[in-house]
Amino acid sequence: MIAQKKYGMSIDIDRCNGCGACMVACAVENNIPPAHAGATERKGITWIRVFKVDNGEDYPGKRSAFVPVLCQQCGEHTPCASVCPQQAVDVDPQTGIVGQMPERCLGCRYCMAACPYHARYFNWWDPVWPAGMEKTLNPDVAPRMRGVVEKCNFCHGRWHAAKQRAAAQGLKEIQPGDYVPACVEACPTGAIRFGDLNDAASETAQAAKHPDSFRLLEKLGTDPKIYYRSKKDWVREIANAPKPGHASQSGGTDDRLLSSVSGLQPARTGTECLSHQGAPLPPKENLRG
Repeated sequence: MIAQKKYGMSIDIDRCNGCGACMVACAVENNIPPAHAGATERKGITWIRVFKVDNGEDYPGKRSAFVPVLCQQCGEHTPCASVCPQQAVDVDPQTGIVGQMPERCLGCRYCMAACPYHARYFNWWDPVWPAGMEKTLNPDVAPRMRGVVEKCNFCHGRWHAAKQRAAAQGLKEIQPGDYVPACVEACPTGAIRFGDLNDAASETAQAAKHPDSFRLLEKLGTDPKIYYRSKKDWVREIANAPKPGHASQSGGTDDRLLSSVSGLQPARTGTECLSHQGAPLPPKENLRG
């Protein structure tokens, strides 16, 4: 019997420079359109966001760090799946990836209310593509329509493509490195690592066990598959993560880091990143709904 995989990430906060390359790669890979002119920050869709946090001190003692935040891919007691009346949230038994099926979604947004990581997004409009941009859409990913929820799924289409390549080569399993999400592939500093957490030999699994690693809202018992890592004490203090060799009184991270993150504006939005790449925003008259 083929062992079940458990794909996850390790994000080194000390390596992240806030460039936003992961956000651009994610938007291009998953056909996420530029934000509508009428969209607020809360209504914008960006599966991965890079937030800037600081130590709260004044210059010259001020220090800052960048924190990429995406769906944390809960492993146990997945809040979004437990509240969805349509079973539109899918947990793949082969990969452990928590996905979203828009064709089943009725737009009630219960999952958004249940998600403690603010990692789900509602489509308030049908997608609008600037002139010419529709020619660059990824044919392997269907754009989502107005009225449904979407989120990061670890570029699951890439997993299917890797499975097909492996089958064509007569292999039963995907080889390490053959399946990598777009954000991981695009990161210029190697801050985001991806792999099978069930494979003790994988770099991701080893990074997850590093004493500097921690997870967001670990005390909730959702068993997230995204591990963060930082050697900076003040970053760990914001997260209330235990220092190496010390036990945490709270039994894991509390919501201080996430509250800081959700209360801040992203260091760079997906719309800004796409605009920097030369993709103009759609005119207001193209809005629907």
